[in-house]
Amino acid sequence: MTTLLKINASLFANNGQSSQLADRYVAARVAVNPDIQVVTRDLAAEPVPHLDAARFTAFLTPAEERSAEQAAVVAFSDALIEELRQADEIIIGVPMYNFGIPSTLKAWIDHVARAGVTFRYTATGPEGLLKGKKAVILAARGGLYAGTPADTQTGYLQSVLGFIGITDVEFVYAEGLNMGEESKTKALDAAHQRVAELTA
Repeated sequence: MTTLLKINASLFANNGQSSQLADRYVAARVAVNPDIQVVTRDLAAEPVPHLDAARFTAFLTPAEERSAEQAAVVAFSDALIEELRQADEIIIGVPMYNFGIPSTLKAWIDHVARAGVTFRYTATGPEGLLKGKKAVILAARGGLYAGTPADTQTGYLQSVLGFIGITDVEFVYAEGLNMGEESKTKALDAAHQRVAELTA
């Protein structure tokens, strides 16, 4: 059975444009294959704690030496990683906030990118351990940024997903959403068309 992990990173939860695009993509995939299992993680409804020294230290502490609090931190991270490991495809709805990804998505990344668990260092460099998966990024933006130096999202997400082994990454952009109704309509129409192409 194919499993999709849908991650909504919008502060507006299901009401965000990026979340709606992700929902549209998943609905189209399920329409073609009703047996698909969908797991949703809404980072607005259930935010992942931001990484701090205590949490990072818990990851580094050997299992037999962890305090109960540290063990709980690692168990939480392990659960997020298991969701990712069980998924065949990861769908991320991501808005652009101040030229970057939402801090809630960064917090999620900081809990799933763990040395020795989702990647490892070798004599020839780092190796991602979550291979054979696909990721689709539904990116909603108020202005026009794709292909410019201001688009910090695309390169970062490609790099961090590739670092943990997910190299098949597709981007769907809806840009210019705050540049008037005509621009918004055109952008969403183009994004919907791209979603239809990817899920046909």
